[in-house]
Amino acid sequence: MQTIGILGCGLMGSGIAQVCAQSGYRTVVREVDQSLVDQGLGRIKKFLNEGVKRGKVSTEDRDKVMANLSGTTQMADLSEVDIVIEAIVENLEAKQKMFAALDGVVKDDTVFASNTSSLCITEMASTTKRPDRFLGLHFFSPVPVMKLVEVIRGLATSEDTYNQGMAFVASLDKEPITAPDRPGFIVNRLLIPYLLDAIRAYESGVGTIEDIDQGMSVGCGHPMGPFTLLDFVGLDTTYYIANIMYEEFRDPAYASPPLLKRMVLAGQLGRKTGQGFYKY
Repeated sequence: MQTIGILGCGLMGSGIAQVCAQSGYRTVVREVDQSLVDQGLGRIKKFLNEGVKRGKVSTEDRDKVMANLSGTTQMADLSEVDIVIEAIVENLEAKQKMFAALDGVVKDDTVFASNTSSLCITEMASTTKRPDRFLGLHFFSPVPVMKLVEVIRGLATSEDTYNQGMAFVASLDKEPITAPDRPGFIVNRLLIPYLLDAIRAYESGVGTIEDIDQGMSVGCGHPMGPFTLLDFVGLDTTYYIANIMYEEFRDPAYASPPLLKRMVLAGQLGRKTGQGFYKY
């Protein structure tokens, strides 16, 4: 692989584009309008400039990364990419529509990958002309910092495509693990019940938000407590993933607590709105 296409230049898409460009790949990012392209590329440049200030990134390396990046609003500009990584809104119909539009634009051997955190890879792949060349590549936020990537095989994903995906992730200086094509994959399958249990514990009066967070960070060595993590991930994202997992498994462990639902309805989504379990 030499040229990478990224669909979406939000927080995840821009992070994936950055690590691809840092690894020497020519990277083309597609967004629906130019303002979103500019915002995404600006986010990358800001991240790199902060690295220069801290002495973590040289000005030469920053310039090389930016030179490897280009933005577009045209699907046709992805015609020569070797892999397309989709990082748009977490909605199955929107993703399927995007891949269907791409099918007739890119090369026959181009690999399709989705950065979904919860949706079925096999279902996404089934609406394309290349289900054998389709897989999941689930990066974690913030992408330039987090080392893990879950590689998800759909039922039709070929062995060659899977091996390409594993090798590609390793080339980004990331750690790939193989995850099943089931809601939550590995990390969220374990993480979501933990986060939901923390909310239930708070609802039942086990402790304050601050004490529960401190108990898990200081007592268990977690980098951050569950409520700090919920605010970082986004309460709407957690609620959405939990609902998908509950629909699949019908296990009470994945059922959203009433408080989570009400906070999402109130628009208290965490850091991105300035209010979640904490104020920002």
